[in-house]
Amino acid sequence: MSVINVGVIGASGYTGLELVKILLKHPKLHLSYVANTEGGTTLEKLHPSLAKVASMDVQKADFDACAVACELVFLALPHQTAMAYVKPLLEKGLRVVDLSADYRLPQDIYEAFYCPHTDTKNLEHAVYGLPELFAKELKGAKLVANPGCFPTSAVLGVLPFLSRRVKGTPIIVDSKTGVSGAGKKLSDVTHFVNVNDNLFAYNPLSHRHAPEIAHKLGVTLDEVHFVPHLCPLTRGMLSSIYIQVEGDFDASSVLEEFYKDAKHVRASKNPVDMKNVAGTNFCDIYVKQKGNLLFISSAIDNLMRGASSAAVANANLMMGLEEDLGIPNIAYVP
Repeated sequence: MSVINVGVIGASGYTGLELVKILLKHPKLHLSYVANTEGGTTLEKLHPSLAKVASMDVQKADFDACAVACELVFLALPHQTAMAYVKPLLEKGLRVVDLSADYRLPQDIYEAFYCPHTDTKNLEHAVYGLPELFAKELKGAKLVANPGCFPTSAVLGVLPFLSRRVKGTPIIVDSKTGVSGAGKKLSDVTHFVNVNDNLFAYNPLSHRHAPEIAHKLGVTLDEVHFVPHLCPLTRGMLSSIYIQVEGDFDASSVLEEFYKDAKHVRASKNPVDMKNVAGTNFCDIYVKQKGNLLFISSAIDNLMRGASSAAVANANLMMGLEEDLGIPNIAYVP
């Protein structure tokens, strides 16, 4: 069986490392190009954990070299930087999975929360990389916007009950996440002394992932009340979601039925935790009902289902492969 050559641009960060780790073991996607904005190093020097595992050179990102080496490329770059790469890569015939926020939202919403968009033509054709919503559109897509980690946990939790929600009532999302979600760049907020033995909310009710949650659920931004918290953890994400519902139904049965064919969502009879999804592409979801109130608990690995493994699952669909091919599914337990 022939392999499909793929590349990673932005290999220096945590999500870039996770992409490399998955692709090194993938049976069909062959890692043939690794780059960052500087180049001049190797994977082993960039990530010492890969010593005696992978001995590839890390190139300085170059569109022509990437086009020669790859059919598909993953962009693990910051927002605004990514859009400058997407247009020339698409023009050279490559397929692109973008892990930044640059193609997840319509232009007006994106520019209200991020920056001016410089590639609106391709923005119109990007497919949002959530297979539970857009599996058909992802097959054969040229450009995929990989979802944010917080929106992934929130949207997957709410989706099964959206039709039973009392219209116009609040969707309250209280999320806890590990420090790796902030990336490698140092800051006062993520300094060890500030994070260790500590827990705090940041950008409460004003975080820029709130419009992504609202847009993908098809509700107004005023209906989504999102508060993220930073925890003294390396990886993981747990979202506690509260919505008002109406009608007579068994919430657990609805959850199980909705995701019965989903490859990477597991309905749980017991409250979920982050450890059971660490290192995997699974999203574990638990629901409990009290009167007209639903409590939904959604757990993912923020670096995996929230970024890198989700990106590879999307690439699988883009290239005509099975969604779960080569995707890690055994958690880091204990």
